[in-house]
Amino acid sequence: MILTVTLNTALDVTYRVPRLLPHASHRVTAVTERPGGKGLNVARVLGALGHKVTATGFAGGPVGSVVRRQLATCPAVVDALLPCEGPSRRTLAVVDEASGDTTQFNEPGPLITQAEWSRFLAHYEELVAGVRAVALCGSLPPGVPVGAYAVLVRAARSAGVPVLLDTSGEALRRAVAARPEIIKPNAAELAELTGSRDPLPASRDARRRGAHAVVTSLGPAGLLAATAEGTWQAAPPRPLSGNPTGAGDSVVAGLLSGLAEGLDWPDRLSRAVALSAATVLSPVAGEFDPRTYEEVRGSVKVTPAA
Repeated sequence: MILTVTLNTALDVTYRVPRLLPHASHRVTAVTERPGGKGLNVARVLGALGHKVTATGFAGGPVGSVVRRQLATCPAVVDALLPCEGPSRRTLAVVDEASGDTTQFNEPGPLITQAEWSRFLAHYEELVAGVRAVALCGSLPPGVPVGAYAVLVRAARSAGVPVLLDTSGEALRRAVAARPEIIKPNAAELAELTGSRDPLPASRDARRRGAHAVVTSLGPAGLLAATAEGTWQAAPPRPLSGNPTGAGDSVVAGLLSGLAEGLDWPDRLSRAVALSAATVLSPVAGEFDPRTYEEVRGSVKVTPAA
């Protein structure tokens, strides 16, 4: 069993429009809704890969109820979300069909009370004792301490469970010191953490700060992984255009499933890059095109990075 944590769950709404123009009215050609927030996207991809997943975090109000109803349609994902008084957020992705670009609007999350946070910590410690790996993903809702992920990393490490962390800003900075097994920033988040815009030395700096391994998303160029076993760059065989929303979450799912299965790093990276590429060709986050995944996985180029 794998555990994913999404403290700031969301209902992901995707609009498709023929062309997105400022100061104009738009006719929407298609609308989709899915349970979202980074950790729930990761959970849905893991479930599609055949892994059993427990998903926890907060869900509140009418939007939270919709998220939980839709999550119930994912048979491989166990709903362990805790209710909160504040309403869960929505995220809106607008896909410009002419250019393929996506514009994202993210609402703020619910205000989490101290009592709700304390209840979650006790709930998390119970869950983490029975899983093989944990993913801590996404932003922190208002009211949750900025050092929350550091606390959750330490609790998992005390239980002997490896953690993959995917967040940014001060939450990432504090949690790195708690020594997570893997962090997965993008290039901008890594630069913010370390002060260096060169991903390779920045990755090594992040490892010195506490992360055992650093896997950086480089957009269409793939991934850069700096680990105790070596440093690699993994690239897709060709650029793929589509909706990139959720591609990073599929990278997390690929890395986490590879960790749980005991794959070596090059195989983990091949899976993660292929899942990311296959997600770009899916209309919504948390899903991937299986045919593209199988096709790309055998063609990912994984090479040592000096």
